[in-house]
Amino acid sequence: MKLNLSLLVLLAAFGGPLFAENRPQPLQDSDFRPHSEQEVRLGQLLFWDAELSGNRNISCGTCHHPRFGTGDGVSLSLGEGGTGLGPARRGNPDNLPEQRIPRNAPGLFNLGILDLRTIFHDGRIEADPTRTTGFRTPLEDEMVSGFASLLSAQSMFPVLSPDEMAGHYSENEIAKAVRTGQLTGPDGAWERIAARIAAIAAYQAMFETVYPEIESGRPIHFTDISNALAAFASVEWRSDSAPFDAWLRDEAPLPPLAAKGADLFYGRASCGTCHSGPLLTDQGFNAMGSPQLGPGKAERFETHQRDVGRMRVTNRAQDTYAFRTPSLRNITATGPYGHAGAHSDLRAFVIHHAAPAKGLKTYTPQAVLPAFTPSKDDWAITHDEAEVEAIAAAVHQPAQDLSEDEIAAILAFLDSLTDPTAIAGRMGLPDAVPSGLPIDR
Repeated sequence: MKLNLSLLVLLAAFGGPLFAENRPQPLQDSDFRPHSEQEVRLGQLLFWDAELSGNRNISCGTCHHPRFGTGDGVSLSLGEGGTGLGPARRGNPDNLPEQRIPRNAPGLFNLGILDLRTIFHDGRIEADPTRTTGFRTPLEDEMVSGFASLLSAQSMFPVLSPDEMAGHYSENEIAKAVRTGQLTGPDGAWERIAARIAAIAAYQAMFETVYPEIESGRPIHFTDISNALAAFASVEWRSDSAPFDAWLRDEAPLPPLAAKGADLFYGRASCGTCHSGPLLTDQGFNAMGSPQLGPGKAERFETHQRDVGRMRVTNRAQDTYAFRTPSLRNITATGPYGHAGAHSDLRAFVIHHAAPAKGLKTYTPQAVLPAFTPSKDDWAITHDEAEVEAIAAAVHQPAQDLSEDEIAAILAFLDSLTDPTAIAGRMGLPDAVPSGLPIDR
């Protein structure tokens, strides 16, 4: 028998545990790796230092900024060749980008959790205990050891991307190494970046303090840089103090409308089936009919603009157009939404998600795209009826018929996931970085 709204309001008002059988367990300290204050401080400086990019003009914080919910507030970023920050970023006329970044910059909340099993929209980096490194990555057997976590291993890839941080063709020694396939080893791109950092006396001293083996004479490796970056991100954007968390701990009830939304989320609307656990993701992959825009995920020699998602990793037909279930933590601050950022309005995204095949066919563009004229039409796939049909055909989720009141309730529940402390970050931006390069503020 379905509980009516008045009873739900009463349960919420008196703090009764709603739908306890479906609610996740609250996060606690034991769910995260411990890190020293010195390691976190080192990671903070590295995160905001453009010294890690090939042309010394982009830091991790350029596309993962607290002003934009640890993303960059746009559907598809402009990395190398861009100037400015967030929606105001645009192509540098003196060195234009080759293309937009193919996928939306994800938020960084709770990536320090021990149970992190996959990362990136297609899960191309994932935990794999059968491998000596503990991870499966696109490098396969060339993957180096020394990464302390999956989050640490993730950070090694943006610095190799010509469009994100490395730079194009012969612009710098990092870009040259990437273009010639020299990624690992003494002359590889990672060790060249590590040598840059080691040449800065303040960094060398900090690394010696944080990692005793470096103090004993071992050179700084890129894995050390990655481990420090991961330590910072884990602590800075740990998110477990939202109203949702107080509800999970039975410390405070949800507001009445959010309580109704929780009923729907974990009940009839079945959102909690995939958006499960304290991260609100099962870390699995589903084809949800998200509109495709931008250059797509293709090799330089390919001309299409598709993004088949997980299939590029597994080569399995059933994974076509499937993408990782995103965490919903702080979702009100992390738009645009979808693997390509096709929705800038959260309400529209929820409606689309409830009936994805229908939503795809009736989609009206609402992306946020920085000023840039790409060589390929950003909307080529969206305007191709056959491509749209293929994306819609991959959806196997049953459509949910939600009323306006139910949509409002779900949105209220999603708002309860907003954690101002995590969004702002615990340390914030440093006053300066050891390289002396400017910080994107």
